[in-house]
Amino acid sequence: MARKQTDYLAALLAEDEPADAAPPSPAPRVEDDARQAGRERLRGTTLLGRESALARVASGEVRQVTQLLLDPAKVRVWPGNARSYAHLSEESCRELIDAIIAEGGQKVPAVVRRVDGDPDHDYEVIAGTRRHWAISWLRAHSYPDMQFLAQVAQLDDEAAFRLADIENRARKDVSDLERARNYAAALKDHYGNHMTRMAERLRLSKGWLSKMLKVAALPDAVIAAFASPADVQLKPGYALAQAMDDREAARAITRMADKLAREQGALRQRGSNPVPAADVLRRLLDAPRGEKAPAQPLQIHSAHGRPLLTVQSANRQGVTLRLHAGAGATRAEIAEAVEQALARLEEEGKGLRP
Repeated sequence: MARKQTDYLAALLAEDEPADAAPPSPAPRVEDDARQAGRERLRGTTLLGRESALARVASGEVRQVTQLLLDPAKVRVWPGNARSYAHLSEESCRELIDAIIAEGGQKVPAVVRRVDGDPDHDYEVIAGTRRHWAISWLRAHSYPDMQFLAQVAQLDDEAAFRLADIENRARKDVSDLERARNYAAALKDHYGNHMTRMAERLRLSKGWLSKMLKVAALPDAVIAAFASPADVQLKPGYALAQAMDDREAARAITRMADKLAREQGALRQRGSNPVPAADVLRRLLDAPRGEKAPAQPLQIHSAHGRPLLTVQSANRQGVTLRLHAGAGATRAEIAEAVEQALARLEEEGKGLRP
């Protein structure tokens, strides 16, 4: 160890020596005086260094960062974040959970801010939603002593949104639809519906932001056609949103989306693979063209893709349905197909009248 470091440590230790400590063994007077003078100089240097550090903090040149270990139950999630907390699961957070266990706790702090007027929570998460979920899960599953590591920041809502957005851009598990709807809400809440200002603040292309906002406008009834909202990506979602600008096309797409949502639900109940996102998109975009083609009998297919039910006629005298053998459908699925056919006929003005 260098002599200066040795002397510095000696000076610090000397400050903590008790007053009634045993006197040191006799030493030459000259050496004792030199050592005492050195300690005085180092003590003075230490005090000056502390004063300098405090002055730098006070002037804003250096910012103090406060990190706390918190009970996640006392920390709520800020609703302005793009990530959907309700869609997080053990499966989606498994890698993070394993890393926290292996490292003996959370190593990367989340960013939180203080909240007032909420008796149940002291802070809210601005960035670090998955970390909050993972720690909460661990505390409920054999790790009750796990604590949520957080860095406290003073942020207004707009600054909090920008901070959360920067973090989410690097996260692949935040879907385009989640971000798009988050942007749409922020445009109104933080930027007074001025898209140019929002693009400048976020340092985004105005054209790209415009596409995101267009995708955000897709109705929930259309999103339900997909197995998961995460399947709605920007490029295909934008094409679908553009197609919805035409009223007739929008009606056709919505009817097809309803059909697909029913199919997806039936597949989920049986534990089968869902209809892939590419197929869902194709069927939605083809729906308007299909309805403009020469009228074809209304036909409903089973989850296996086989014809299940065909509407042979629908007039004032009644509705004639044909149920196909070999569709591989259960009685419940057949009954559901009949309900769906009658609903479609009702939408087209051809339904049964009392």
